[in-house]
Amino acid sequence: MDKSWMHADRRSLKFQIGVDNFLKFALANASDKSSICCPCMKCCNNDEFSIRVVKDHIYFNGIFAEYKQWKWYGEPSTMNNNRVAESETVDFHPDLGQLGDKNNGIEEREDEEISRDSNEFLKFVNDGDKPLWPGNTKMTKLNAIIESFNLKAKHGMSDHCYSDMLMMIAMFLPEDNEIPGTMQEAKKSLAALGMGYEKIDACPNDCILYRGEELAEAKICPTCGASRYKLNKDDVPREGVSAKVLWYFPPIPRFKRIFQSTTTAKALTWHVDDRKMDGMMRHPADSPSWKLIDTKWPEFGKEPRNLRLALSSDGFNPYRSLSSKYSCWPVILVTYNLPPWLCMKRKHMMLTLLIARPKQPGNDIDVYLQPLIDDLKKLWDGIEGVYDAVRGEYFKLRAVLFWTINDFPAYGNLSGSIVKGYNACPVCVDETKPYRLKHSKEMVFMRNRRHLPRHHPYRKQSAAFDNTVENDVAPIPLSGEEVLSRVKGYVGRKFGKKNPIPPWKASDNQNRPCWKKQSVFFELDYWKYLPVRHVFDVMYIEKNCCDAILGTLLNIPGKSKDGPAARMDMVKMGIRTDLQATPGPNRSKLPLGSWNLLLEEKKIVCRSFFGMKVSSRFSSNVRNLVSMEDLRLVGLKSHDCHTIMQILLPIALRSVLAKPVRYAIIRFCLFFKAICSKVIDVSKLKQMQADLVDTVCLLEKFFPPSFFDIMIHLTVHLVREVELCGPVFLRWMYSFERYMKVFRGYVRNHNFPEGCIAENYIVEEAIAFCSDRFLDEGAATAGIPTKSLSGLCNGCKRLSGSVMVAVPYKQLQLAHLCVLRNTEDATPYFIEHMEFLKLIYPDMKKKKKWLREKQNATFADWLKERVANEMMFPHNQVSEALRWMAGGPRDLVPTYSGYHVIGVDFSTKDQDNKRTVQNSGVHLVADAMQVASAKDNNPKTRDMDFYGVIREIWEVDYYKFRVPLFKCDWVECSKGIKVDELGFTLVKLNRLGHSNDPFVLATHVKQVFYIEDPLDTDWSVVVRCPDRDYERTLADEESDQIEVEHQPFIPTMPSVDTFDDLVGHQPSIHIRDGNEGIWIDN
Repeated sequence: MDKSWMHADRRSLKFQIGVDNFLKFALANASDKSSICCPCMKCCNNDEFSIRVVKDHIYFNGIFAEYKQWKWYGEPSTMNNNRVAESETVDFHPDLGQLGDKNNGIEEREDEEISRDSNEFLKFVNDGDKPLWPGNTKMTKLNAIIESFNLKAKHGMSDHCYSDMLMMIAMFLPEDNEIPGTMQEAKKSLAALGMGYEKIDACPNDCILYRGEELAEAKICPTCGASRYKLNKDDVPREGVSAKVLWYFPPIPRFKRIFQSTTTAKALTWHVDDRKMDGMMRHPADSPSWKLIDTKWPEFGKEPRNLRLALSSDGFNPYRSLSSKYSCWPVILVTYNLPPWLCMKRKHMMLTLLIARPKQPGNDIDVYLQPLIDDLKKLWDGIEGVYDAVRGEYFKLRAVLFWTINDFPAYGNLSGSIVKGYNACPVCVDETKPYRLKHSKEMVFMRNRRHLPRHHPYRKQSAAFDNTVENDVAPIPLSGEEVLSRVKGYVGRKFGKKNPIPPWKASDNQNRPCWKKQSVFFELDYWKYLPVRHVFDVMYIEKNCCDAILGTLLNIPGKSKDGPAARMDMVKMGIRTDLQATPGPNRSKLPLGSWNLLLEEKKIVCRSFFGMKVSSRFSSNVRNLVSMEDLRLVGLKSHDCHTIMQILLPIALRSVLAKPVRYAIIRFCLFFKAICSKVIDVSKLKQMQADLVDTVCLLEKFFPPSFFDIMIHLTVHLVREVELCGPVFLRWMYSFERYMKVFRGYVRNHNFPEGCIAENYIVEEAIAFCSDRFLDEGAATAGIPTKSLSGLCNGCKRLSGSVMVAVPYKQLQLAHLCVLRNTEDATPYFIEHMEFLKLIYPDMKKKKKWLREKQNATFADWLKERVANEMMFPHNQVSEALRWMAGGPRDLVPTYSGYHVIGVDFSTKDQDNKRTVQNSGVHLVADAMQVASAKDNNPKTRDMDFYGVIREIWEVDYYKFRVPLFKCDWVECSKGIKVDELGFTLVKLNRLGHSNDPFVLATHVKQVFYIEDPLDTDWSVVVRCPDRDYERTLADEESDQIEVEHQPFIPTMPSVDTFDDLVGHQPSIHIRDGNEGIWIDN
């Protein structure tokens, strides 16, 4: 057998093939196939490991080159003529992969496989192989750096803090240890593993990139004449100091490397191997866009490892609040092959471009995207020689870009669409047909009745809308091929700030333009065939809609869509003329419209928000967003608007406004709740679209025309995108905005923000790659939430100190019974005990209620005796946990004020009273006997919802282990819980029941919080908190149960027929009762 590979570069193809052949040979001759001797430089055949571990050791430590005769693997002596044939084959081994011939279709060109920095890599390996201190055999320098750097990346540790931590660790270790002294030393140790980046000079006016044969050596921009380099005080170019730089992180080598991680490579085929296919939409793989690629290009679809990508870009200020002018633009790729709980996480987001300062690229972003487009073309054609660590084979990798994800202004930059003015809607384009308000000086989009059915009554109600009868039909969105044919005239347009787009003039003999350029993405062969190429960011639309509603309802200056100009515009349109201003000598009075809150109603709404206490990490502290002096909400962030729009606003409005107006707003909020669901029922999308159009038309009846800007109009197209692209939560900007916050934390030197981001990013890349090999499988890594294990005690930890309490015997027995009833090993004994009771009390065997009560009273003592008798036999089947439980718990019980359970923080009611959050509410779904009356001896058993408040947190001590329990005050089910017509669940917290069964396992409840109902303060509205178990567990394989999703109430819209009795124009509905008004200075 050829052994020359043992001296080859460890990153070469020759070394890879040699290792695979060696392991194949060793496995074929091993007596124990689960472990073989490890021939690496560190182990030297002294230790035995599995095939996978041995393979990793050889790659990271190198093979013992002097070990020329493989006697430990069955190779006979060279004197023996019976040599083992080198061509011997073996079967597939799960740890090793298919170790067959990997040379098929791959040219053995060593120069292409050995990287340019192989010497640096070997230096890195040799340096990392050193023991952490002399004599240590368990930990190497590389292990220590990876573990510590992973903590730095996970917790956002500063460079100074990390350096201080290294110095502290070095003090605790023996002398001559290998711990790096500073952050810079540790980073240098990992530099060889980084994939690197390219710095491409750009014109400061965004005209060109200095790349390619013609421009690589140029010193002046051929478009605008600007210098390539910065100018000194005398306007002389500073040679070598670029005026503007594009930082490019090539994606192809990075895609190659992700397949070298067995964990990630396996996850990349989740959409074929583990995806649930039941007709529901949980992932883009369930969408028509995904299926279109598989159908139109079947060769692409046959290979499950081919990548489906999405691209996002947005600007952020790396200096936080130090400068509002500086804008840095990263371009990020995400991979939809991954499961939904991974594909939008930080670890799997790939930075590809970093467009440098100081101004945003705007419409010239195509110039900077060109290197990425070139690589996307190569990925579409295919990249040969990509190694799959799971299957142990090389394959041809291809990739397709599905769409871009941006807020609306950036949408126009990437797509080339005009996103303001008369043709602001990229879907309707020249069929948008807005109305320009003369006094407000803005465009409004009120042609939403076009989306109604042909004979819908709203089409003929001219007086209730804009004094027009709607006869047109909804515009049909253009296909990609139609868009391409209409933008071909823009090809060849010069980019750059010195070449702005000429303004359109009304005197021109042409229609208003709908585009300002042909997008660079049309260079991709498949782009014109995609049904949706640029998606709307629901986060951006939802925030703007929330600001418009709150600003108009509370009359917030600068955000209200109402005002003197809006009233004059209505007069000019001939609608709701009774709402025009009443002039006075110094001030004019605007009558309150149907959308205006009365002063007392403002106080009710603001008090409702001010009194809301939500659970930890649900949202920001709502109280801090309310100004009771000004009666308004201030400082709302995107996620605040998300929470308010979908959950809190419908509750706060329950007792204000006229019923038709209130229901219209609540219907609009419920639409966002429905469209943001993690699991979409495709069969209901058509009805969802119909409900939304009805809702927007209702808003047209009750709100001023100035309210209907482009953001309200875009909601009409959101259902279409869900139908074609899949769930919203995989297509909005929340994940990317969080990632940009990470980039902002990378900036330590404010003079070179992009350099800080680039250097820290490639180090984190190296850490992520090494973590898959060196860290334990369940270890928490940067960018992936910590795993939580479900079970009796797993996933729980204490959040406070304990107080030992001697509890009454009856309470302790109730807690003990709760633990037994929820222990799987005790279930057969409950069945046996019930049969035993029926045998002893034959007259009572049909009285289920009596038997249940009798079992609760006697089971614990019976089980103790039963288990003791069974333990007398040597080969009994009693589990160890049940043996300890049968003996009963300790009398002293440790109690706590807070407890962490599977990603959620719980606390007692007394603790909540001291804090600004509410973590004591719980919800439980359990089998319960439904008793018709006190004399009902045969109750029915069914699943019931229980709502309560945690009073005490116990750990029941069974000597060997402890079980956390919550002692709760439960609300009576029959008269303490109700569901109203809007789907809100309301509870009366002072009406308690189930006092004989107060305990529940901590792992069995879901967290809720309660908001006082503005309609009736005796009742509280229930809001369910998200499930924060991000990772799939063995007991739950469905992604819809894993992802975070708010479930405040049933997402069903109230019917229009319940309150919409407007047949024609009724002016009285538009004016609020009373003499209140809005006073404005003349």
